Amino acid sequence: MFRIERRKTSVARAFGILELIHHATVRVIRQNQQNPVLGLMQNILRTVLLIGIFYLMITLLGTRMTAIRGDFVLYLMSGVFLYMTHTRAMGAVFNSEGPTSSMMLHAPMNTVIAISSAALSSLYLQFLSMVVVLFVYHVGFTPITIEQPVPALGMFLLAWFSGVGIGMVFLALRPWFPAAAGMAQSVYSRANMIASGKMFVANTLGFQFLYLFTWNPLFHTIDQARGYVFLNYTPHHTSPTYPLLVTLPLLLVGLMGESFTRKRASLSWSRR
Repeated sequence: MFRIERRKTSVARAFGILELIHHATVRVIRQNQQNPVLGLMQNILRTVLLIGIFYLMITLLGTRMTAIRGDFVLYLMSGVFLYMTHTRAMGAVFNSEGPTSSMMLHAPMNTVIAISSAALSSLYLQFLSMVVVLFVYHVGFTPITIEQPVPALGMFLLAWFSGVGIGMVFLALRPWFPAAAGMAQSVYSRANMIASGKMFVANTLGFQFLYLFTWNPLFHTIDQARGYVFLNYTPHHTSPTYPLLVTLPLLLVGLMGESFTRKRASLSWSRR
């Protein structure tokens, strides 16, 4: 039947978009696991396993003396949390639904909302996993102290944001070069196992090795986060502004590429 179309104000449209992003984020979280608690537990288990692997590796290799003076497990956590947040955000954005997805047939839905929901779902899971692991370690094993929790949380968010920016670039390339973009994203993720610097700190590296890592925004965020977490460490070779200055242009290029691709979308892309 006939109905009267009412014009929405800018505030109403903004709240409508935020509500749509919320529902899309919940949908993304429930895609892999219908039970959100089980999905969270799986993510926590992956985090704990990675921390345990690096703990054994560093202990067996005898490089434990190069760590920051303080809680050794917290030192590992500060690197693993940011590494996983960065990598998961990049992967979530890269694998988000494109313009040929069936979800785009619904009028309010668009690729920007799909990308935002994928990025926020990864942030939600990683933040909850970090809080749960820190709480269990603090209560069940040994009390920990984070010297500057707010700036440390800022570095956590910056690691996520830089992952989103890099994921946007790979996402823009995916429809045109699906195999090459997937391979590049995988290579970058695996290279960050070493290049992120989660197993060492920048102050212990000589100048002949620093150039191998200072290009990486994640290396800066992890090193700066450890400066905020530990009282006895002050970063001298990294900067909190570098990841931001790198991420913003990457995000802009990714959004431009995604917009260019969306206008030339073809259903045949989903058959690749």
